[in-house]
Amino acid sequence: MTTTPDPGLIMTTLFAFQSTQAFKAAIELDLFTTIASGATRVPEIASQAKASERGIRILCDFLTINGFLTKSGDSYAVSPVVAPFLDARSPAYMGAMANFLAHPNLTRSFEDLADKVRQGGASLGASTVDPENPIWVEFARNMSGFMNVVSATLAAVVARPGHPQKVLDISAGHGMFGIAVARANPRAEVYGLDWKNVLVVARENADKAGVGDRYHEIPGSAFDVPLGKDYDLVLIPNFLHHFDPQTCVGLLKRVKAALKPTGLVATSEFVPNPDRVSPPMPAAFSLQMLAGTPSGDAYTFAELDGMFREAGFPPGSAQPLGHTPQTLILTPAS
Repeated sequence: MTTTPDPGLIMTTLFAFQSTQAFKAAIELDLFTTIASGATRVPEIASQAKASERGIRILCDFLTINGFLTKSGDSYAVSPVVAPFLDARSPAYMGAMANFLAHPNLTRSFEDLADKVRQGGASLGASTVDPENPIWVEFARNMSGFMNVVSATLAAVVARPGHPQKVLDISAGHGMFGIAVARANPRAEVYGLDWKNVLVVARENADKAGVGDRYHEIPGSAFDVPLGKDYDLVLIPNFLHHFDPQTCVGLLKRVKAALKPTGLVATSEFVPNPDRVSPPMPAAFSLQMLAGTPSGDAYTFAELDGMFREAGFPPGSAQPLGHTPQTLILTPAS
């Protein structure tokens, strides 16, 4: 089989940043909600968005080309493929993710990627894992919509309705993982651990979810602050990938000491296959870690399970985390 040379992939890649910024602009202008609400022509959309008609026409045409909108004559509609996720009135709304995933601090981390490839990662003082980094407040405020789906799927597996359950949520962020367990089990008491400024958002979400009286805060670093003890369940959502294996092992030893002998650790992660190039999203996540952390990575299940084993845990198991790109790893305390 012969393959004809085609520069299309090169051109698509070099223009890809335009798609990200156009989508982010549409979210900032509340474009999708405006169109879904019935303003379908340029003058109406521009009036509600307080933007120029020329700008709205060009942006809407670009979004149509990229599949976010459809166009019939001079009227636009939100594509049904993405409509449930881009109308801010929808409970499945995910548009706020753009405020974090396309945040200037994150996009800038890729501008010197060649240097980071040379040195093997980001420098301390210029990475997402720097203490009290305000980017995690943006994460907490803007990722909770998407994480609602992921956390509810996890809670359905690990919550024990009707049984007392003491839960530690490490790197709680928005708090949705611990909150989901508390909602699934009215007898669960949740302890969210994160930087103090981030826990403000977790507290807001816990109160909004009606579980604020069972949500407790542990401000500080998961590597230094006292964790407490006698936990039935420890949640480690999307945290280990920020660090090198030995740092992870050190944390997991602390986790083991905080667990009851009958306890369980539930870890959600982007987990690539052993070939490290599939599935595409979990495998590609390594590049984000190269750009944003000194030594983080997307670890295979064998690597993650090996870290737990080195920390004194027995073998764990892995399963898909619902219809998400993440994997749930369950590890018993003993």
